[in-house]
Amino acid sequence: MTSDEILSELRTMSSEKYKANVVKLGIPEACSIGVSTADVRKLAKKAGKDNAMAHELWNTGYHEARLLAVLVIDKKKFTLQEGEAFMHDVISWDLCDHLCKNLLIKLKGYEDLIEKWCDAEAVYVKRAAYTLMASAAIHEKNLENETLDHYLSLIRTYSDDEREHVKKSVSWALREIGKRDFDYQEKAVLLAHELIENGDKAQKWIGKDALKELEKLVKVEGRGRLIASDSKMGKENAAPLPAQQL
Repeated sequence: MTSDEILSELRTMSSEKYKANVVKLGIPEACSIGVSTADVRKLAKKAGKDNAMAHELWNTGYHEARLLAVLVIDKKKFTLQEGEAFMHDVISWDLCDHLCKNLLIKLKGYEDLIEKWCDAEAVYVKRAAYTLMASAAIHEKNLENETLDHYLSLIRTYSDDEREHVKKSVSWALREIGKRDFDYQEKAVLLAHELIENGDKAQKWIGKDALKELEKLVKVEGRGRLIASDSKMGKENAAPLPAQQL
């Protein structure tokens, strides 16, 4: 398929309902076609992998075309520099997270982006650093303790940001690190309390938000990571929290 053919299909699939949803995210109406993410994913499978086409779709500026572009990229032929260029075009939290979780986290050297972006000026570039931290904590089974400790240090240092979409991503990263095991639950809880007690307004919010989940994590047999006790699986399968915890 060509990029023009894909845009034509996207327009055929559009609806005012989904267009309104996209506009609510703060994306200009002129940049929205109005297609659900589920339909974008279906079209991506049909389109196949094509990096040149992906760049063409991204450059249209349409939100749904950019979501699709991320999905049709062959990550083996995509560079961190290209990823940086894409991220600087992002104007919504959903595209930020989509780009991080579906592409950037799969690139060799994504850790460099975390270091570079953790104190970025642009809201979604900074959010991306913490989205990548959260994604790494979830998916990288061999992530070293030294790396996780470093991420906690970055959260402690650079979490003083009042912007909503940054605060939420920092809280997310802290919670996902805490789900690693009971040792990291304790480290994350301690940092959350530190932010509440000694931090600015944004850090206090992050600490309180993270604790809502961190303080009720449990171990479920067959799962490597901790989960919330009030989740469906947590309620059905949770082992008791060790006495020494919290």
